[in-house]
Amino acid sequence: MNRARTTTDRRGPSALHWLAAAVVAALSPVAAAGESGQAAGTVADPAILFRQGRGGFHTYRIPGVVVTARGSVLAWCEARKFTAADRGEIEIHLRRSTDDGRIWDEARQVAHLGPRLPRNPHMPAQKKRKNMGGPDEQTVNNAVAIATRAGPVHLLYCVEYMRCFHTRSDDDGVTWSTPREITAAADGFRPRIDWQAVAFGPGHGIELGGGRLVAPVWIADYRAAEGTPRARRHGSGVLFSDDGTTWQAGDLALPGGGESCLAELSDGRVTLTARNSDPRNRRLSAVSLDGATAWSEPRLIDDLPEWGCMAGFVRHPGTDAFPGPLLLHSAPDTDDRAHSARRDLTVWASRDDGLTWPVHRLLRAGPSAYSDLAVLPDGRVICVYESGLPGVQPKDTKPRPWAYACIAASAFDLPWLFREKRAAAGGRER
Repeated sequence: MNRARTTTDRRGPSALHWLAAAVVAALSPVAAAGESGQAAGTVADPAILFRQGRGGFHTYRIPGVVVTARGSVLAWCEARKFTAADRGEIEIHLRRSTDDGRIWDEARQVAHLGPRLPRNPHMPAQKKRKNMGGPDEQTVNNAVAIATRAGPVHLLYCVEYMRCFHTRSDDDGVTWSTPREITAAADGFRPRIDWQAVAFGPGHGIELGGGRLVAPVWIADYRAAEGTPRARRHGSGVLFSDDGTTWQAGDLALPGGGESCLAELSDGRVTLTARNSDPRNRRLSAVSLDGATAWSEPRLIDDLPEWGCMAGFVRHPGTDAFPGPLLLHSAPDTDDRAHSARRDLTVWASRDDGLTWPVHRLLRAGPSAYSDLAVLPDGRVICVYESGLPGVQPKDTKPRPWAYACIAASAFDLPWLFREKRAAAGGRER
C-alpha cells in the first residue's frame, strides 16, 4: 500500500549536530543538551535523558512522559541492569523537569521499592533460556502515568508481567505513596483471555472530562497451541478508576491487539489504538463512549503504518493558529517489522478525531523506536523516545543499527509540524 509523503521532511538533523548534542549531554547529565531555539516553526535539539551503560545499567528502554497540572514534565523508562532483554533485572527510573524540559533532575528509581516478588512461571521458553541476572532478579515493567487536572499523578506498573500495582504522587512526582497491588482488576479479562502475562501501555494513561482515569493494558496467554487465532491468545483493553483508588477492567477492546495507547476525542468518546500482527501493517483501533465498555468493531487506520512497534499518542487542544482539538501520533516510519529496522521517528497529525492523518513530519532520522508524547503548557509538544547515537552499536558481535542507545526528548511546536501544509496553501491553514 502506497503512503503519501507530501508533508514529511526527510532531511533531519545532521550526524555532526546530533553527536554534538550527545557530547553535551554526556558532560552535563543534569542540564542535558535541551536548550535550543524555541521560535515558531522549530524543533528543539534533543536532550539525552538516559544513556546506555550509564548509572550501572546496560540499556534504558520503554519511555513515557506526562505534564502535570503544575507544569512539571515527568519522563520515565525501564532501566535494564544486565541485558537489553524484556525480562531480567529491571527498575523504573524517572526524571523531572520544571522548565519545560530544559533542565532535568537526576534520575531516581520510583518502582518497585517493596520486597522482591516471585518470578512469572509462565515465561516463554526462549526467555527462560537467557541468563538475565540470576534467580532473584526482579522485572519491573511497563509503567504508565496519569496526570490529573486536580494535581495528583497516578503511576501504574507491573512486576514480572503478572502482577499490577498502583502508586500516587501528591507533590508533582517528587515522592510516591506505598505501592498497592491491583492485579485483581486485571482478572476481569479472564472470561475472554485466561492470561499468563499482563502489562500496561506502555506510555501514559488519561483522565477523561468526567474525571474517570483510564490506563491502557494488554494481556497474553502463552498456553495457546500453534494455530490458535491471535484474538484468543492476546488482546488490548483498559483498567479504569472513577475514584483514583478502586480499579477494574473494562471490556476487551481489541482482540489480537498488543501494546496500546489512548486519547479522548472531541465529543467525549475514547479511542484506543494498538500494535498488531495484521499483514496489512496498519494501526488497529476501536472507540468507546465511556472509555471502558462497549468498544466498537476494531478497524485498521489506513494512514498510520504499524510495523510491530509501540507508538506515542496524545490529544492537543490546539492553538489560535491551529484550532483543535488535534490528535498526534509518533512512531517509526519504516517498511520492515524487524527490530533492527526501527528508524525514522515521525509525527502524524489528525484534525478529524483520527479518521484521517494527512500531516506527517520526520522528527528523528536514523534508528529510533518506542516513543511517547505530551503537551507542554505553552502549547509545544514534547516527545520522549528511544534513539540511536552515531557510532554506538549493540554489545554483541553483529554490527547493525541500534535504536536503544539512549532515551531522548525533543520539543516541537505546531508550526513546525504543519509548516509544509501551510506553505502549500499560500500561508493559509487548510
